[in-house]
Amino acid sequence: VRQILPFDPRHIILLGRGENSLFQIEQELRNIHHVRSLTTVVADVRNRERLRRVFETHSPRVIFHAAAHKHVPLMEENPEEAILNNVFGTKNLAELALEHNVEVFVNISTDKAVNPTSVMGASKRVAEMIVRSAAEKALPGRAFVSVRFGNVLGSRGSVIPTFKEQIRRGGPVTVTHPEMTRYFMTIPEAAQLVLQAGGMKRNGSVFVLDMGQPVKIIDLAADLIRLSGFEPGTDIDIVFSGIRPGEKLFEELLTAEEGTEASRFKKIFVARNNGLPAELPELLEELRQAAEEENGRAIREKLGKLIPHCQVC
Repeated sequence: VRQILPFDPRHIILLGRGENSLFQIEQELRNIHHVRSLTTVVADVRNRERLRRVFETHSPRVIFHAAAHKHVPLMEENPEEAILNNVFGTKNLAELALEHNVEVFVNISTDKAVNPTSVMGASKRVAEMIVRSAAEKALPGRAFVSVRFGNVLGSRGSVIPTFKEQIRRGGPVTVTHPEMTRYFMTIPEAAQLVLQAGGMKRNGSVFVLDMGQPVKIIDLAADLIRLSGFEPGTDIDIVFSGIRPGEKLFEELLTAEEGTEASRFKKIFVARNNGLPAELPELLEELRQAAEEENGRAIREKLGKLIPHCQVC
């Protein structure tokens, strides 16, 4: 939202179900940025009729869809929540955006959607499929796209605040595995690239952001300890806690089949489309039923039918 302000939007709609987060950004926009044309909506993307009323009232032209459960181990324990929120929340939004002739729909995806080893990653991959399917139905001049990137430094639930708190307590700092690597970027970088991807209006595209070189988590932990004025292994220990359910040692931004083509922005690439399953609507309905029944085994089975090379299924 902060990155959007310089473009002087006519009206901003903040929609989410976390009232505290909404309250904080609303207060900042009104009191610091002096935004007056602003509506704050407490709503859940799972509630289609609630969303429909928001669309009918406000007629949004551009949607940035970032509502998702993202914690991998938690979603392994609660797979039905990942599916109902990440998959069917996206489906509700994308279909309503089609009905209301939204100009640009940007779905925020993740590197964990590539060859997924977790229910969370698989749910985001299916969300990408839903957005691609909507793109095929969109009118000319409209764009339904997904943007895929890795970890955002300082975002809620990211590793940096966890490490800082562990250092504040005197350690130890916990790293899951000595070879664990991740891609990182800052919040402003991520937001700018998402806006640029939306502005390109390449309907149906999955954009892949150049994340630079992956970083070893143990190196990140050691650097943070030093920046805090301590010495790793002497003042603050680093201990290995083991890879958690659904986690990979390293993340990928592309499947082997996809490959990329360049865009007009040097840090944004476009994944080549693989096509969608012909029976996508039927498979989605089976997935919904499995999630509503809270049947974790059936959820993984249905994800396996939807996603090639799904490693969690």
